[in-house]
Amino acid sequence: MSTVISPLSSRFSEQHPLRLAYFVTHPIQYQAPLLRRIAREPDIHLKVFFACDISVRGHLDHEFGVRVKWDTDLLAGYEHEFLPVLRDAVDGQAPTFLRPLNRHVGRILREGHFDAVWVHGYNYLTNLLALRAARSMKIPRLIRAESTTYDRPRSQMKLLVKRAFFALLAPYVSAVLAVGDDNAAYWSGYFRDRLPIFPCCYAVDNQFFQRKCSAASENREEFRRSLGLQAGRPVILFAAKLIPRKRCGDLLEAFLSLVQTGGAQPAPYLLIVGDGEQRAALEQQASRTNRGDIRFLGFRNQSEMPRLYDLCDVFVLPSADEPWGLAVNEAMNAGRPVVVSDQVGCHKNLVQDGKNGFVFPVGDTAALADSLSRVLAGDTGRQMGVESLRIIQDYSFDHNVLGLRAALEALVPGFHAS
Repeated sequence: MSTVISPLSSRFSEQHPLRLAYFVTHPIQYQAPLLRRIAREPDIHLKVFFACDISVRGHLDHEFGVRVKWDTDLLAGYEHEFLPVLRDAVDGQAPTFLRPLNRHVGRILREGHFDAVWVHGYNYLTNLLALRAARSMKIPRLIRAESTTYDRPRSQMKLLVKRAFFALLAPYVSAVLAVGDDNAAYWSGYFRDRLPIFPCCYAVDNQFFQRKCSAASENREEFRRSLGLQAGRPVILFAAKLIPRKRCGDLLEAFLSLVQTGGAQPAPYLLIVGDGEQRAALEQQASRTNRGDIRFLGFRNQSEMPRLYDLCDVFVLPSADEPWGLAVNEAMNAGRPVVVSDQVGCHKNLVQDGKNGFVFPVGDTAALADSLSRVLAGDTGRQMGVESLRIIQDYSFDHNVLGLRAALEALVPGFHAS
């Protein structure tokens, strides 16, 4: 529910809202519902500036290895504009520092008379241009990004260069929005507590997923039969890109250990949802076992995921270098236990070890197999799923809005958070 602000308590109101400019590379399926939620705030006029339209025109995803066009509306419900393009993103490649690159960022800010600027990510030149222009106009500047201290191994030289970069960046940033505890620690480490940090944890549309998962439960057994799965056997679900850092191979190895030793009865199925460069090798590894309980389902669009979350008994994300892992949020909205590695960024916020799932050391397949065995034992998984649903209520778009409002109150004179 939107927070209504009395016009007597703030110079901003529904008639004179705070004007907030948001810069991001392209429309993102996970961000669209949050942007719609912010746009409902009566005293905030949000305008989103996209550097390119690659995600809405359909593109070859460089990690999935398939052409992707999301089946949810990424643009409805909030004001937006595509910036004039100087250098466009390249189909099949991830955005880079210089692609996409845009023109007239400063002019757009001046003409828009914005009260605050928010950028997503610091590794794109367009965003840095927006921060520079906003600073020159004395507009408060927010930054949000998903980095963690363990996101990639770096040499001492690279770490020194990065510290120097953040020392140069700090004057251009007024405050940080942290997507989680590990991300907050990252900002504190580089900015040395020189900038205020406000919580704005990664969230999904909880109501949407809870509603869709509940509806899927009515046809769960029919869906199970359509996949050729026997009734009564538990289902372990992996849903991510089949690329090295997602470490699906670790899950496959742990699963084979689990079933070969009889560590779970009845024997579970493993469903692998996603595509990517490792798919063929993983399918070959699975086929050598001559088992029929490992299924590769390929890429599934966002609207298809709720019935897979509803079908599973436990969701697993064994990634290395995972900034957050929003699929964990989604599975928890289905009331399912989750098992994640200690390099999945959401684990400190979302996974209470032994209560709604387990956290294991990344790459430790024995510990992963043990976690799966414990989740699938007796009524443990159901009880953990109840806890997942309870925990995820505190990680919502409403909470994101509270964090954003607190940051704006601290930075923009005359704006009140509540």
